[in-house]
Amino acid sequence: MFSNFDFSVILNSWRYLFFDGMAFTLTLTALAAIGGVVLGTLIAMMRLSGLPVLPQVAKAYVNFMRSLPLVLVIFWFYFLVPYIGQWIIGAERPIQVGAFSSSLITFTLFEAAYFSEIMRAGIQSIPKGQSAAASALGLTYWQSMGSVILPQAFRNMLPVLLTQTIVLFQDTSLVYVLSITDFLGAASKIAQRDGRLVEMYVFAAIVYFAICFIASLLVRRLQRRVAIIR
Repeated sequence: MFSNFDFSVILNSWRYLFFDGMAFTLTLTALAAIGGVVLGTLIAMMRLSGLPVLPQVAKAYVNFMRSLPLVLVIFWFYFLVPYIGQWIIGAERPIQVGAFSSSLITFTLFEAAYFSEIMRAGIQSIPKGQSAAASALGLTYWQSMGSVILPQAFRNMLPVLLTQTIVLFQDTSLVYVLSITDFLGAASKIAQRDGRLVEMYVFAAIVYFAICFIASLLVRRLQRRVAIIR
């Protein structure tokens, strides 16, 4: 079955695959995860806010984003954001939004909906006595959140946040539809150039599986440590 396979194409292209393709994938994953966690935390705080409007706005945003296919959101931002920007600033032509910037905005906004639910659960997992004690010490709402509640919530939810980041790492392969040279895009270009589609896609699958499997094991280990600390 594998007699006709030529895996030398992988050895000849590994620099391009990892230094260009995988470097882009990891960079996009890291930046989108950081942005998604920050924005998601703000959305979670909006959902838990006592103000009459903010919870409804945050809930609508989360439900809207979670109801859309990610690939549709990618296309929407890539093709429509330039025209929306043109309309906002009143420019004569659509603004130039690069593929990387468009992808980063897309994944940050999309993943923020999922990270917000994780952070909301983390905040709600903190005993109410913690916020009461912070209020007794004279801390404001924001001081209480920043110094007491959120640090504990992050610690409790860290394994789940990292698990969602692994999912984000897998989802970044969808930027392939924009012809961006991520890891899958690099593998596809080499496969089409050398006519070795099976070899390259099998190799890409093995790499994705290895990274995600090892990361999942590390997250599971971290989860056990967090459980002990509790």
